[in-house]
Amino acid sequence: MKQLNAKTLGIGALAGLTAALLVLGASMQPSFSAVLYAASALPILLVGLGWGNMAAISAIVTAATVGAIAISPSFALMMTLVTLLPAGWLSHLANLARPASELGGPDHLIAWYPLSDILLHLCGLVTIAVIVVGLMIGYGPDLIDRLVDVMFGSLAQQQPEFSPDPAVTAQTKSLVLLMLPAIQGGMWVVMLFAAYYIATRIVSASGRGLRPREDIPSALRMNRNSIFVFLVGLAATFFGGMPAMIGATVVGTFGAGFLLSGFAALHFRTRGRDWRLPALILCYLASLILMVPAFFILVVGLSDTRKAIALTPHKDVDAPKQTDTKI
Repeated sequence: MKQLNAKTLGIGALAGLTAALLVLGASMQPSFSAVLYAASALPILLVGLGWGNMAAISAIVTAATVGAIAISPSFALMMTLVTLLPAGWLSHLANLARPASELGGPDHLIAWYPLSDILLHLCGLVTIAVIVVGLMIGYGPDLIDRLVDVMFGSLAQQQPEFSPDPAVTAQTKSLVLLMLPAIQGGMWVVMLFAAYYIATRIVSASGRGLRPREDIPSALRMNRNSIFVFLVGLAATFFGGMPAMIGATVVGTFGAGFLLSGFAALHFRTRGRDWRLPALILCYLASLILMVPAFFILVVGLSDTRKAIALTPHKDVDAPKQTDTKI
C-alpha cells in the first residue's frame, strides 16, 4: 500500500510539474496564454480521473509550490484558484458514485455524480475565482478608467480626427466594467469544461477511468437551481458598484454553462438529420461572430434543465451497459 501511495503521489507530482510549466509558458507567451492556461488543467484532470484524489492533491501542491518558487506566492495563489483547484474538484466530483438503489434504482447498478451538478460546481468555482482575483488586482472603476483612457488615447494617435464625446466615454467605461468579468468568467468556464471533456476521453481510451464515458449531448444540462442563481446575478447588475460587478461575473459564468447545455441540446435534437453537420457549423460560427445567435442558444439551455444520472453495473454483476436516468 505504501509503495502504491508513493507511486500515486509521484505521478501526481509529475502532473503538477507539467501544469506549472504550462502556466509559466503562458506567462511568457501572451499570444497563447489563454490556451496554455486552460491546457494546464489537463494534467490535474488526467491524474484525478485516472489515479484518484491523492494524485490530484499531489499535483495541485506541486504546481502551486513550483509557481510560488518560480514567480511569487501571489501568482501561485491565482494559479491555484483559477485552474488547479477547479480541475482537482471536477475530477473528485466525476469519481463520486453510490448504489443506484439509494436513488430508487436497480440494486445491481451504480449511480455516478450527475454531469449537470458538475457543471454547476464549475460555474460556481470560476465565479469565486474571478471575484477573488479581481480583489487581488484591484479591479474596479479606477482601473477601467485608466484602461479605457489608454485605449482611446492610442486610437486618437492613430486617427487624429477621433474625438470621443465625454458621455460616450463614460458609457463605454460603465459597459467595459461589467463586460470584462462576464466575458472572462464565461470563457474560463467553457475552456475548463473543454479540458474536462478532453481528459475524460483520454482517460476512457486508456482504460484507467473510473467513470463511464457519457453521451454528452443527452447528459449535459444545467441544474434547475442554476436558473435562480443566473437571475439573481442578472438583477444584481442593475444595483451598480460591487454588486453589479459580482452580478456580471455570475451572469458570465452561469450564462456560459447554459450556453454549453444549449449546444449539447442542439447536438442531441439534430441527431439523424441530413442537415445536422452544416447546421451545427453555422450555429457555432454565428455564435462566435454575433450575439443574437448565442443568445438564442443560451435560451435553449435555459429551457432544458434537468439531471441525467449515469448508471453502470457493479463490477461483479453481469448486467446491461450504461443507461441514463433523468430526474
